[in-house]
Amino acid sequence: MEPVITDCTLCPRQCHADRTRGQGFCGGGGKVKLARAALHFWEEPCISGKKGSGTVFFSGCPLQCCFCQNYPISCENYGAEIPVERLAEIFLELQGQGAHNINLVSAGHYAPWVAEALRLCGDKLSIPVVYNSGGYESVNTLRLLEGKVDVYLPDLKYADQERALRYSGAADYFPVAAAAIREMVRQVGLPVFDKEGMLQKGVVIRHLVLPGGMKDSMSVLDWVARSFRPGEVLISLMSQYTPFYRSREFQELGRRVSTYEYNKVAGYMMDLGLTQGFMQERSSAKEEYTPEFALQGVFAPASEEKRDHC
Repeated sequence: MEPVITDCTLCPRQCHADRTRGQGFCGGGGKVKLARAALHFWEEPCISGKKGSGTVFFSGCPLQCCFCQNYPISCENYGAEIPVERLAEIFLELQGQGAHNINLVSAGHYAPWVAEALRLCGDKLSIPVVYNSGGYESVNTLRLLEGKVDVYLPDLKYADQERALRYSGAADYFPVAAAAIREMVRQVGLPVFDKEGMLQKGVVIRHLVLPGGMKDSMSVLDWVARSFRPGEVLISLMSQYTPFYRSREFQELGRRVSTYEYNKVAGYMMDLGLTQGFMQERSSAKEEYTPEFALQGVFAPASEEKRDHC
């Protein structure tokens, strides 16, 4: 059964849209909308593994970051609407192709549809479900997915309020994301790996180092170190920033992150004792790692496309 949302408060924007009649701030309407569903090989090693992550890109996003590399779907809402029954079929098709997990990218504004699709899959879906998020999430919405999501993969983009407002239009980003991440950890607990090193449960906090953002990056890492015991969460420090979308409207974002900036943040992370996780190679900041959003796998069975970066 299709969820019916007439007063939408699923995301922190609390826009109260009647999604049976139109779109909310995020771009979400009355049916789930997807841009891509395919095996994905460029997430963290414990997510992609050798066979790929069964990644489902949902259209729209409540953040609208000026530097989003996936802006055709997140900001321009590219995609196609499908019934919730088809979403469940896609999950099972990706599992049938050998995916290590089902990887839900920016799914928060479709959480009730995701919950229903997972219910329809039932015991047929036997691989972990990964919730891949910009971090700007409502705790109440996350609780709709409790017991259904095994791995949370949130960004923690900023600690600084002014940067969050300037780049993502969300002055409340940090307190909202911090509360969301605490809820994610409460739900799934400590990281658990299988014998092949694939993550089965746990939280991986991603942080993308931005040009000119060393101080803010260090503040983000300070919060993680204060908030969680060693090993309670994994950290993924990313160097892949590339000027995309509207980033060149901001002079300070019109370049890639320097090796000096990234290494300083990486060294600070080590000094804090945040040693469990991943660091991205500097070569990751390339446009060719960005996915092409054809409607792959939405109406037809999903298949591997060009390998892209997370």
